[in-house]
Amino acid sequence: MTTPPTPPLLDFTTRKALLFALSAQRLALYYEHGVWMTPAQGASQLSDWLSRYQLQMPQTERLQLAEISDDFARQITGALSREAGLYTSHEMNEALDPNYHSPLAQQMLFQCECLLQEHGLGDTPQPT
Repeated sequence: MTTPPTPPLLDFTTRKALLFALSAQRLALYYEHGVWMTPAQGASQLSDWLSRYQLQMPQTERLQLAEISDDFARQITGALSREAGLYTSHEMNEALDPNYHSPLAQQMLFQCECLLQEHGLGDTPQPT
């Protein structure tokens, strides 16, 4: 009996992209519907994305990433006017397309990198 191959652990670049995408989705939901996604909903969204690409991330890390994205999105909305927040949300969501280039989205991606480093999710893979 052979065991199925274990999906690879995420590298730093993938974790950064997931944090960015989840933060963008949170902002869009907030600005379009006036509601915030819960950390559990964020972790569930991450799980869906990961399974689509046959990747794995421990549940504790998914929850941690969901909480970081929640804090980041709320920080953005607290620091910007509604118009600037809408623009930021739009730019981040457009930048999910790899063919779309946005200096603002690049700044937000850099912020995601800093947040990951700050929370100990830097360049080393997390254990399962």
